[in-house]
Amino acid sequence: MAKLKIKKDDEVIVVTGRDRGKQGKVLRAMPEKNRVLVQGVNIVKRHTKPSQADPQGGIKEKEAPIHVSNVALVDPKTSRPTRVGFKILTDGRKVRVAKRSGEVIDV
Repeated sequence: MAKLKIKKDDEVIVVTGRDRGKQGKVLRAMPEKNRVLVQGVNIVKRHTKPSQADPQGGIKEKEAPIHVSNVALVDPKTSRPTRVGFKILTDGRKVRVAKRSGEVIDV
C-alpha cells in the first residue's frame, strides 16, 4: 500500500487523459488502489435497476476513480499544478509543501 500525497478535500487538476485541464475537489482517496475520486471528473453512466431506494432507476451519471498519477495538486499561491514535497517544521510537525511555490499545504 502506497502513501498518497493527495488527500480528501484537496483541490486538484487533471494533467492527462480524457478530462485534461478539469479542476475539482477530491471526494475520496483510495491509497490501496492508488486512485482518487474527483468531483466532476471521469463521469461514467450506470444503468441501474429500480429499487426501493431508487424507484425510478434508469441511467445515472457518477464519478469514477482516476489514477493518482493523472492528477496534480493545485498550488494555493499560483493556482497552477504542482508537485508535493514534505517538510518538517520547527515544532516537529511534518507538513506537505507545494514544490512550485514552497507554500505549506497542510494547516
